[in-house]
Amino acid sequence: MSPGLELERVYDAHASALFAFLLNLTRSEADTRDLLQEVFIRLARRPELLEGVENERHFLLRLAHNVAVDLVRRRATRERRQERYATDQVELFAPAADPDREIFGRELNRALGELPAEQRAVVHLKLWEGMTFEAIADALEIPANTAASRYRYGLDKMRECLRPFYDEIKHA
Repeated sequence: MSPGLELERVYDAHASALFAFLLNLTRSEADTRDLLQEVFIRLARRPELLEGVENERHFLLRLAHNVAVDLVRRRATRERRQERYATDQVELFAPAADPDREIFGRELNRALGELPAEQRAVVHLKLWEGMTFEAIADALEIPANTAASRYRYGLDKMRECLRPFYDEIKHA
C-alpha cells in the first residue's frame, strides 16, 4: 500500500477518536485541530513510525498526548494565556433535543472541565475509549497505578461536582 493510502486509512480509522481525546485535553477546538494536524504531519513525514506497532490507536493516542504536552510546554511562559486556557469551557456533547439530556450534557461537561488535565485525559480514555489502565499507562507514558489513581480521583471530583445536580433530579 502506498504511504498516502496508508495515511488516509489511519486517518479514517482514528481521527475522530484522536480529535475527541485532544479536545478533552486542550478544551479548545482550534488547538485540537492544530494538534491533530500536527500528529498526521508527523506521520506523513515519517510513515515508518507505524511500522511494528501492535496497537495503532494506543500508539496514536500516545503521540497525540505528547503533541498536546508539547503545546502546553510551549505556552508555559505565557502565564496570562495559561489561565484563560485552563478555564475555557468547550461543549463536548452535541446539543440534544431532549432538555434533560441537554442539561445533563452541560453539567457533565462542566464537571469534566473542572478536572486537572492529567485526570481529564485518563477519565476520557477510560470512559470514551474503553481503554484498560495498562493501555492508558502505555498511551500516556505513566505507570498503570498512576492511571488508576488519576481515574479514581477524577471520578471522585466529578461525583462531588455533580452531587447537587443528582440531588436536584432525585428530589424532583
